[in-house]
Amino acid sequence: MPSAPASLTADAAPGTPATPAANKQPPAAERVYQHVKQAVLERRYEGGTLLTEGELAEAVGVSRTPVREALLKLEVEGLLKLYPKKGAMVLPVSAQEIADVVETRQLVETHAVRKAVPAPPALLARLEELLERQKAQAAAGDLAATAVTDRCFHAEIVRHGGNAILSRLYDQLRDRQLRMGVAVMHSHPDRIAKNIAEHAEILQALRDGDVEDAVALVHGHVSWFSHLARGETR
Repeated sequence: MPSAPASLTADAAPGTPATPAANKQPPAAERVYQHVKQAVLERRYEGGTLLTEGELAEAVGVSRTPVREALLKLEVEGLLKLYPKKGAMVLPVSAQEIADVVETRQLVETHAVRKAVPAPPALLARLEELLERQKAQAAAGDLAATAVTDRCFHAEIVRHGGNAILSRLYDQLRDRQLRMGVAVMHSHPDRIAKNIAEHAEILQALRDGDVEDAVALVHGHVSWFSHLARGETR
């Protein structure tokens, strides 16, 4: 079984008082949970993959008990399906899930972008920062990071819509958005540049204070995502 990273296991130097922050690591079940969830969202564990408790225990460096706890939590979140004595299967993204996420995004994002105009300087500066970050990540070929920044771009607009309840609702879509976004980028790499260009158009519409143009751009942007993501289903 592989040992844990040295940074998590090294003792303090002799005579040096150990600090809780230096020696404390997350509970075993939490480490397994984060390992599996990140791998699913980044498509290192793709839909249909069967994960066994033994393999995961060895990969993370824990016993099987916390693995079971983590897998149960991920099943509740809809990422896995448990099969007794066999393991857990990563659930593929379904056509219905895509449709539900896109419909919710359309409702929330078009409403939020209307309320975000006139856009405050802080929002415009933040969106510009995220746009430049996304360009750099795409150029470096880091698709997982590009998908995260893509999601942050939209979430920033939703937050500036001023409705805290809608913002929390939107945040609940985070994992599903990231998983779908990475899938689309892997299968349609040509879409990445188009995606960035559409973000730039949305930002410009917000700068111009053009509500209807901003709404139309957001609607078209999310609709394209739906079209491409549906191509990933069987």
